[in-house]
Amino acid sequence: MDEVPKKLPIHVAVIMDGNGRWAHARGLPRTEGHMEGAESVRAIAKCCVEFGIPYLTLYAFSTENWRRPQEEVGFLMVQLARFLVERRDEMIENGIRLQAIGRISELPEAVQRELRGTMEATRNGSALTLVLALNYGARSEILDACKELAALVQAGRLAPGQIDEDRISGCLYTRDIPDPDLLIRTGGERRVSNFLLWQISYTELCLTDVLWPDFRREAFLETLRDYAKRERRFGSLAEADRQGEAKTPR
Repeated sequence: MDEVPKKLPIHVAVIMDGNGRWAHARGLPRTEGHMEGAESVRAIAKCCVEFGIPYLTLYAFSTENWRRPQEEVGFLMVQLARFLVERRDEMIENGIRLQAIGRISELPEAVQRELRGTMEATRNGSALTLVLALNYGARSEILDACKELAALVQAGRLAPGQIDEDRISGCLYTRDIPDPDLLIRTGGERRVSNFLLWQISYTELCLTDVLWPDFRREAFLETLRDYAKRERRFGSLAEADRQGEAKTPR
């Protein structure tokens, strides 16, 4: 069944989990899982272009991932730089604009260079904005936003009473990106792992046992079908509840 639902999210965010377990189950080194996971990135980005989903954010490397073995971290950085080079033309052809969020200045210079090059080369893409969360942590993001606001107050350019939710959102890494409508976590875990904590306040969650290297078109469609069945209330009553209240005698 390949039917695409009519009700689609504008912004899908994904915690890509399960690369290591995928490799371990096959008696392969973890690096093989990361390589296969990169193919899932391509597949899901292509699906978003095909289905007309304009924003896709992928949790590619967290601030906590530096604690992994140095050999694995080094491989991930090399693979990331290679991905940015090898998929640059493909992104341009598919109308994909690349952006990045996180403490990018702390990444290896080679990664920063290729990231800047791919972002510049794809800046005119209009089919999909692909956002890579790199050296990203939501608490770090909120902390950086607080520092920015504090500096504005200290400089006399902002009064404390002027700080509201919009001001805070405007200081986040995602200031030019709409909040996610749907957050998918693959791999069977049941936590958000310091990802977009401010932005996912009203985001629909989909937690799947499918490991990221196996998460391709049909698995993605399944999550989209599930999303299409939901009613997003943003704290208000469901439509059925509203109708029931209207019929209740006063």
